Amino acid sequence: MVDDNAVRSDALVFFGATGDLAYKQIYPALYGLTRRGQLEMPVIGIGKSNWDLGRLREQARASIAEHGPVDDPTFERLSQRLQYIDGNYLDPATYSKLRQTLGQAAAPLHYLAIPPSLFPVVVQGLANAGCAGHARVVVEKPFGRDLASARALDQTLHATFPESSIFRIDHYLGKEPVENLLYFRFGNSFFEPIWNRTYIASVQITMAENFGVQGRGRFYEEVGAIRDVVQNHMLQVLALLAMETPLNSSANALRNEKLRIFNAMRPLAPSEVLRGQFRGYRVEPGVAPDSRVETFVALRLHIDTWRWADVPFYIRVGKCLPVTATEVWVQLRRPPQMIFDEVSVRDSNYLRLRLGPDVLIALGARVKTPGIALVGRNVELVVHDESASLMPPYERLLGDAIRGDGSLFTRDDCVEAAWSVVEPILNSDSQPEIYEPGSWGPATAGLMIQGEGGWHDPLAAG
Repeated sequence: MVDDNAVRSDALVFFGATGDLAYKQIYPALYGLTRRGQLEMPVIGIGKSNWDLGRLREQARASIAEHGPVDDPTFERLSQRLQYIDGNYLDPATYSKLRQTLGQAAAPLHYLAIPPSLFPVVVQGLANAGCAGHARVVVEKPFGRDLASARALDQTLHATFPESSIFRIDHYLGKEPVENLLYFRFGNSFFEPIWNRTYIASVQITMAENFGVQGRGRFYEEVGAIRDVVQNHMLQVLALLAMETPLNSSANALRNEKLRIFNAMRPLAPSEVLRGQFRGYRVEPGVAPDSRVETFVALRLHIDTWRWADVPFYIRVGKCLPVTATEVWVQLRRPPQMIFDEVSVRDSNYLRLRLGPDVLIALGARVKTPGIALVGRNVELVVHDESASLMPPYERLLGDAIRGDGSLFTRDDCVEAAWSVVEPILNSDSQPEIYEPGSWGPATAGLMIQGEGGWHDPLAAG
């Protein structure tokens, strides 16, 4: 939801215009916004590759063409808005050129599609050149690599920009299924009476990928599964499942409730975390031959609130698993007295929320098996199934930042609170358990969830 006082950005500046992120995500997002009539402003790319405007336009078209057919009139509108500055980020002249190129633009949006190590240099350069007043800044995750570095990053940004002008972009929050999760919870009344420890036995969140590090071994050695997806993506999904009802749909109301639930999450104990590594990871380019970086993690998390006391939350993420899918499984408790056939934990009612690659909301129920005996069978009632084309996350998030809508961006205190949850398990020196590619990770991962019906493995998209 856009703040009533938010001013629409009147120019878009993106640093790293010649880089990989711009090619894969930003140019297609700019093209999509242009097609929707939502990009009526100058777009200034900044890089240090000895390019000119013609080369930038070629790069933009090639990028867009990889994502589908290019509509010439739409691309021409985008092309006419593109401008380019080639310069070194350490050189004050680069920012002087930017100030001149901005012209009458008074509220630019600066997108830092560059390594975090360059943030202090660029932010200071913007401030010194008079490009930061009434401006917004977009920064990419990772937002630090632990609590201390996250706080240092916030201090760097706050030295020039107020928190209301900082947009921390995590593409996962821009996915339609994740937004649907928020709406489904609070747009319907029938879940609230049972959305608590009385009726919910446990919650599982699985994010599986059927591929490895895809040539990014050097990068993955710096992060691992916990930093890469647990601290951000998975805890954000968990917050949407567990948070209390916001006062309204404003960005701050949503963030306030997320902060409350992050603060209620008990810091992870090493004894409730299992780390794994797929066989063959250590021979990937850029990976140490004795690497202890995890490519799989399974954990049990607790939330110390009245609503969720004693309800275990399980998170499982991993690479080289059997399928690529993200799924939430909410296990409901069995009826207090079974008057027909006995129902096991795995046969209890459940809610299944498929967040990708397809979108599905389904309810597991019991119905009578045809015949004389009063015995039942499991069925799944599909509440919602969406497989149509959805707005790409970067297009949605970039459009929101231009409008000043921070609902899908995370706030500084939420980032720091999430780091506090995983801080105790970040620097484990233990050896991760080796698992075979194509399996569901180390066999011992099932031990932490015994008595809960075991892990519910997502199926491949149909």
